[in-house]
Amino acid sequence: MGSSSGASSESSQLQLSGSEENLQQVMDQRKRKRMLSNRESARRSRMRKQKHVDDMMAQVVHLRKENNRILTAMNVTSQFHMNVEAENAILRAQMAELTLRLQTLNEIMGCLNSTNALLETDQYQGTQMVDEFFMNIPWASSFINQPIMASAESMFMY
Repeated sequence: MGSSSGASSESSQLQLSGSEENLQQVMDQRKRKRMLSNRESARRSRMRKQKHVDDMMAQVVHLRKENNRILTAMNVTSQFHMNVEAENAILRAQMAELTLRLQTLNEIMGCLNSTNALLETDQYQGTQMVDEFFMNIPWASSFINQPIMASAESMFMY
């Protein structure tokens, strides 16, 4: 009987080792499955990361183009502004010169109006007086039919 109990313990040992083997196979299979799942997850993570880097690079390119476009527009606008400022300065100088001419002409008209009474009494003598009046005024002849001298070159020296 001893042999029969020895045989039964041996068969129990075989069953235990067989179930341990099955358990080990199941654990190995789970381990392989987990490794494959982890590899796939890591691959997807790398792909997401690469897509994110590609998207960021595309955004950098887009923003650089936009920045260059804005800088170009600012340069054009600044140049236009400088041209308008130069033109305004020229117009202001011309206005000052024309104002001075108008003031001079108004003074001349005032003198002519004051001598108008003398002209009515003696037409010939009045004409001669007007001619002498204009010939003897040194500043009057310098303004008659003179062009306006203001220009961009004289206003701005760059």
